[in-house]
Amino acid sequence: MTDPILHRRATAARLVRSLQARHVARLEAASAALGHALAFSPVSWQRDGGRHGGGTRLQTLDSPVFSRASVNVSVVHYDDQPDRALSAACALSAIVHPAHPRAPSMHLHVSWTARKDGGAYWRVMADLNPAIPDPAQTRAFRDALAQAAGPLWADGAAQGDRYFAIPALDRTRGVAHFYLEGFDSGDFEADRARAHAVEAAAIDTYGDLVEQAVAANPIVTEDDRAAQLAYHTAYLFQVLTLDRGTTSGLMVHGDNDVGILGSLPAQVDRGLLASWADRVDPRQRALVDGLVAALPSAHPSPVDVPSKKRLADAVRAFYQADPSALDLQARGDVLPPTVANHQ
Repeated sequence: MTDPILHRRATAARLVRSLQARHVARLEAASAALGHALAFSPVSWQRDGGRHGGGTRLQTLDSPVFSRASVNVSVVHYDDQPDRALSAACALSAIVHPAHPRAPSMHLHVSWTARKDGGAYWRVMADLNPAIPDPAQTRAFRDALAQAAGPLWADGAAQGDRYFAIPALDRTRGVAHFYLEGFDSGDFEADRARAHAVEAAAIDTYGDLVEQAVAANPIVTEDDRAAQLAYHTAYLFQVLTLDRGTTSGLMVHGDNDVGILGSLPAQVDRGLLASWADRVDPRQRALVDGLVAALPSAHPSPVDVPSKKRLADAVRAFYQADPSALDLQARGDVLPPTVANHQ
């Protein structure tokens, strides 16, 4: 008889890999429709030398349509460590930052996590993040997610708005958010199907929005570029000061810092970031100062591989020195045990 947990782990792994392929194919199609071939490069990483799994990140940098696109799959397991709370996790995390300021960025995440105590749950996220908001784009994305999520839409949208709030800047990160944490109805297959539907809707709709935005805005102004740089700075600020998933990944291990920070845009305004140190809770002042110090002094400041490694080190050093500051990070209605264990 097949072990039900192993069967579900294999099913979740197939889900995230199929969605990775779907996302990459849709981005390639969007780029081709706009007249540019797009090639993704695979980057593999291992957890503990492969003993506990690993993953593959498909990425593209500085293409004419997408300045940054990272679509990362990870499958990790700890069968040989009976005292560890986490049994296995299968996840897809993806972020796309288009080159055109009028085309929105988009983030999505889906994962299935199993614990040694027998519990298991899904995490489902999708959010649209424009530098220059467009009501038609927002409506199209929200409508697609609402249809796919069905009765879960209202709760997921409300949790997403809370999770992606940036109190220090009096704004949210994006314009349309969906976030389910600790999702387990008791019917694994139904939950898997719902998670797939939400992520597939986000992937397909997003490709349409990028094609439409670039085609409809052939002229890019300096104001557009300035708005994009300011927004990308806010995006980095939210990810590195508030996002629990990012922080948890950096605190657990240093095997995939560049992949975990694949969500960051290509460049930011270092001076603008520094100005926000006065707006955060005093306990986070040192974190913002550390992030600023990790970035090159050029304007715009490039967020390249060396910068990502320094940023990861700055985050780890800050929370190792003051673990209580984790209480200041974003949360939905549920704080998952695999994150809470690192507080």
